[in-house]
Amino acid sequence: MASGHSKRKRTDRVSLKLPPGTFGKLVGKVRSVETLLRIGLCLLAALILWLVTGLWYPPFPFRAGDIPQRNIVARVSFETKDEAGTLQALQAAKGRVDAVYAHDRQLLMDKRRQLRDKIFQVLQAQDLDDLDPKLWAEFSSEPQPEQEAAELVNQAVYQTMTVTWGGTNPIPVSLPTALISRYGEFDQFRQALADDVELKTFDTSLQRCMVDIDRHGLLDRLRHQIGEDGNSIRISVYAVGTPELAQSFDADSLRLIQAKRSLGESIRKEFPSTVLAESVVRWLDRNLEKTLTFDPQLTRQKQDAIQVEPRMIQLKSGESVLAEAGQPLDNKLTLLREEHSAYIKSLSGMRLLYFSLCKLGMYAALYVLCGVYIYYRRRSVLQDLTGLSRLILLVTVTIAATWFSLKTRFELVPLLLFAMTAVIVYQQEIALLLSASVALATVLSGGLGILELVTLSAAMSVVVLMIRHIRTRTKLIYVGLWTAAAVISTTIGVGTFLGRNPSFILLQEAAWYAACAVGAGVLMTGLLPFVEKFFDVQTDLSLLELGDVAHPLLQELVRRAPGTYNHSINVASIAQAAAESIGANGLLVRVGAYFHDIGKMLKPQYFVENQSGDNRHESLMPAMSTLVIIAHVKDGADLARQHNLPNTLVDFILQHHGTTLVEYFYHRANEKQRESDPDAELVDEGHYRYPGPKPQTKEAAVLMLADTVESASRSLVDPAPARIESLVEDMAMKKLMDGQFDECGLTLKELRTIQDSLIKSLTAVYHGRIKYPDQQTA
Repeated sequence: MASGHSKRKRTDRVSLKLPPGTFGKLVGKVRSVETLLRIGLCLLAALILWLVTGLWYPPFPFRAGDIPQRNIVARVSFETKDEAGTLQALQAAKGRVDAVYAHDRQLLMDKRRQLRDKIFQVLQAQDLDDLDPKLWAEFSSEPQPEQEAAELVNQAVYQTMTVTWGGTNPIPVSLPTALISRYGEFDQFRQALADDVELKTFDTSLQRCMVDIDRHGLLDRLRHQIGEDGNSIRISVYAVGTPELAQSFDADSLRLIQAKRSLGESIRKEFPSTVLAESVVRWLDRNLEKTLTFDPQLTRQKQDAIQVEPRMIQLKSGESVLAEAGQPLDNKLTLLREEHSAYIKSLSGMRLLYFSLCKLGMYAALYVLCGVYIYYRRRSVLQDLTGLSRLILLVTVTIAATWFSLKTRFELVPLLLFAMTAVIVYQQEIALLLSASVALATVLSGGLGILELVTLSAAMSVVVLMIRHIRTRTKLIYVGLWTAAAVISTTIGVGTFLGRNPSFILLQEAAWYAACAVGAGVLMTGLLPFVEKFFDVQTDLSLLELGDVAHPLLQELVRRAPGTYNHSINVASIAQAAAESIGANGLLVRVGAYFHDIGKMLKPQYFVENQSGDNRHESLMPAMSTLVIIAHVKDGADLARQHNLPNTLVDFILQHHGTTLVEYFYHRANEKQRESDPDAELVDEGHYRYPGPKPQTKEAAVLMLADTVESASRSLVDPAPARIESLVEDMAMKKLMDGQFDECGLTLKELRTIQDSLIKSLTAVYHGRIKYPDQQTA
C-alpha cells in the first residue's frame, strides 16, 4: 500500500556537517563586530591618506636638485608665461613712469624775503653814493667795480645834469653819460616805489608773477635715468610734505632758463615801471636757484606698483623640450609644474577615477599585507584595539608628514623616526615590514623614483637592524651616524648604477640624506620619553631607571617585608639569566621580578619568608588564608598603578602566578573536610586558584617558573645539584601540565633551556663550601 511519501535516497538520509574550510573561517571572522571595527579603522586611515596625498591627482614627479637622464618633453600643449618678454614689457612700462621730484617752496619764500630786504635797503639810501655799490649792482643794468671809476671818468662822454645836495638849490653839474644813466636808473627805481614804501603792492604783484614757479618749482637738470623712447620728458612734482598731491609737468618748462624767461615776461607785464621790472628781473635771474630734488624712493615705489599683462608663449605637445638631460631642474620647476597642471586638466574623469582607485587599492593592499603578517606573527597587536589605533595613527601621520616634506627634501627624517618608533614598540621583525610598506607608500604617492625607494628603504632597514637595546642616551645618535654612512654609500652606488655620474650634485644629495639621518637620531633622543609614554613601552634605558633600588616602592618593601625583598632580588638574578638564554628581554624580567611581590608588603606577616615567630595562618580557615595569599596579586597591581609603574610591570605582577593552585591550603581544606565527613567530595579547586591571567609573554613565563623554583628550593634540606635538578624539572612539568604556558608562545625547547639555566643558577647559589678545622656546625 502506498504511503504517499516519495522515496528518499541514501545520500538524503545520511548527512554529515563538516567544519568550515579556510575561506569559511575567514568569512566568519570578518563578520564579527571586532573585525569589522578594525577594518573600518584601516579604511578610515586609507581615506585620510588618500585625501592628504593629493586625492585623485597624479603626483608631481620632480623636485629641486633632480637631474633628468633624458630630455623632458611636454606631454600636452599649453601656454606659459614668457618671462623674458614680460620682463621687457615691464621694464618699458617702468621707463614711462614719471620720475618724482620734491619741490621745496621754502626756498622761493626765502628768495622773496631776501629781495624785499634788498629793496628796503635801496629805498632807505638818500642817494646812490650812500648805497653799497655791490647791493645796487644786483639791480643795475650796468654794474661797475669801484676800482674802474677813474677810467670811467677819463674815457666817458660828459653831459650836464641838475642835482641837489643837502636840500640846496639845484645846481647844474657836468658828469659822464654812464654815471648820469646810473643815477637816473636809481632815481626811477625809487620813484616807482615812492607810493608803496611798505612794498605791499610789490609783494602781491610779485606773488602773482611767481604763482607757476610756486606750483611746480625750478629744475637745474634731470637727476634720473632718461628713457630712450624719444617722447617728451615729464616729471611728477609734489610739495615737500604732501607726496599724495603730486602733479605731472613737462620737464623742459621747469628748467631754470625757461622758467626765468617766463617769469621775466610776467614781471614786465605786471609792473608799470620798466626800470623796476627790469631791476627785479635781473635780481631774480641772478639769485633764483633750483627747488626740485629727485626722490628715488618714491619713484621706485611708483615703478614697483606698475603691472603689465604677462606675455604668453605656446608650447606644443611632443615637440617642446622643457628641460634638457643632465641639467638640474632648479630653474625649470615652475615650467614643469605648469605642464603638470595642464596635463591633469587634460585627463578625463574616468582616468582620474582609475588613478584614485589604484591609490586607494595600494593603501588597502599594504594594510592587508601588514595585517595578515601581524595576525600570524604577533596577534596581540591586532587584538588590542587601542594599540592597533596607535599603530594606524603612527602610519598615517608618518606618510602625511613625509608627503608634505617632499618639497623641502626632508622626507627621510619622518621615515627614520617611524622606523625607530616601530622597532622600539613592535621589535625588529614587524618593524622591517612596516618600514618597507611606509617607504613604498611614500615613493608611490610622492612620485619618486627607484633611487629614492632604495635609499629610503636602506636607511630604514639599517635603523631597524641596529636598534635592539637602548641602554645609553647616545645610542640613537650613533645609530643616526651609522645610518648616515649607509645612506651615503647607497645614494652614490645606486645613483651610479642608474647612470648618474658621481658628480658634485650626487655627492651633495648623499650628504643631505646623511645630515637628515643624523638629525633624526638626535631628534629621536629627545622624543624617546614621549614615545615610551604614548605607546606604553619601556626601553632598556627606562628599565634601568625603574630598576634602581632607590625606588620608593622597593625601599618600602625593604622596610616592611625584608624577606620578600630578598626573595625578589634572588628571583631577579636567576630569571634574567634564564630569559637571556632563550633570547627574551632579560632586563625586563629582572625589573619585573623586583616588583612582582610588592603586594605582600600590605600583609607581610602572612607570608612565610617574613615570619619570625608564630604562623598566623594557624588561626585561619584554609579558604580565608587562600584569600589573603591571593590578594597580594591584586594589591601589588594597585600599588603599581598608584605609583605610575608602566603596564608592562603591572602585567608581571598579575601574571606571575597565572591561575595556579594554592596547593598547601587546598590540601588542608580537603583534610579538614575529610575529618568532618570522610565521604565528602573534594573541595572545588576554583576557590583556591589565582585569578590570573596566565602568562601572556615568554618573559612572564620565565618569571613564573623562576619565582616557583626559588621559593621551593628553600624547602630543600640538602640542596644538592641532583635534588635541585629534580625540583626544577618537577616544577616546570607541573606548570606545563597545568596549562600555565599555553598563552605565552613558549616552546618545549625553550622550556628545556630555561630549566637548564635555572638549575645552573640555583646550583651556584647553594654550592657547598669547605669546612675549616675550627668551624662549629650550625
